[in-house]
Amino acid sequence: MPDHNLAINNEVILQKEELDVLLQALRDEGYQTVGPKIKHEVLQYGPITGLADLPQGYSTHQTNGEYRLQDKGHSRYFDITHGSQSWKQFIFPARKELFTLNKENSHWEPVDAPEAPPAYALIGVRPCDLAAINILDNVFIREDFYDPIYSGRRSRLFILAADCLHPSGTCFCNSMDTGPEAKNGYDLKLTELEDVFLVKIGSEMGCAMIKKVAWEPAAAFHQKAAQQGLEKARQQMGRVLENKESLPDLLANNLESHLWTEVGEKCMSCTSCTLVCPTCFCWDTVDVTDITGKQTHRERIWDSCFNIAYSAQAGGNTRPTVRSRYRQWLTHKFGNWVHQFGTSGCVGCGRCITWCPAGIDVTEQISAFQEAA
Repeated sequence: MPDHNLAINNEVILQKEELDVLLQALRDEGYQTVGPKIKHEVLQYGPITGLADLPQGYSTHQTNGEYRLQDKGHSRYFDITHGSQSWKQFIFPARKELFTLNKENSHWEPVDAPEAPPAYALIGVRPCDLAAINILDNVFIREDFYDPIYSGRRSRLFILAADCLHPSGTCFCNSMDTGPEAKNGYDLKLTELEDVFLVKIGSEMGCAMIKKVAWEPAAAFHQKAAQQGLEKARQQMGRVLENKESLPDLLANNLESHLWTEVGEKCMSCTSCTLVCPTCFCWDTVDVTDITGKQTHRERIWDSCFNIAYSAQAGGNTRPTVRSRYRQWLTHKFGNWVHQFGTSGCVGCGRCITWCPAGIDVTEQISAFQEAA
């Protein structure tokens, strides 16, 4: 281990077995280390302790409405692209208790507040998913409003990002400027080369953690290999989305297009695209009372603008048809989101294409609007 100071933006080399040491160091700091793993023949994000838990040798085949794991037998740990889950589940849980009340002597008394939020170290976050977390920050942590659940969990994250050198058939992060290289928002970022990890330091915490492992200075050879891999990945994107800057005006000016009717006839309004999306944030609250009537609690749960009840109100429903709900989703994701939060709501991960049972491809739908304009 060289005897000189490390700083933010420094790049170092780790032998791959040192990742086990790094993960243990993170656990020693109180983090729960979670990352990609194969469970029940699918890719999931869950607790990991080291290299042995990662999907070494795997990649994925993805296209419209189709996802398949492929064991390629190679030696790399981070080739595999995301499955149906996203990292937002750790900072914006699908179901979260807001409060609980117990009935005592005909009075409702609040139960003690929950313990401190968990501290997660997210291992292997792809650039598109890292961009999604940054986008959710704009939604939940603002000058005029902040969500205490999201903010509490977000402040306790450690993010180890992983550049994407092998995009899938439905990826288009290059078109959205969110990948395949992670630019910011991480504590540490690795680029997996054949024999070593090239690691870039992104924060003071990342700097402190890298000092706990055996590292070497990065040579120009390693940096060149990483850039060549990233450039190759840019050329291998499975999908392309042109002229994203023009989409807010394009969609707003075509709200009565016949194309909405056509895609509405295909869409099943199943909510799959919104549930797998790493940036969708619609939610609802439900109250649940136990069978004795002596305890009740309120939960926040994920919802979807594709649910017909989501747009129901006194006097009727503002979006009673599948056509209108699909139009709301697409125009918000690629248009109104820009006006609200200063960025697109899409990061080009391709999940909505892969996990749509009707095989609807959002890049094809937008291209149809562009061609008709």
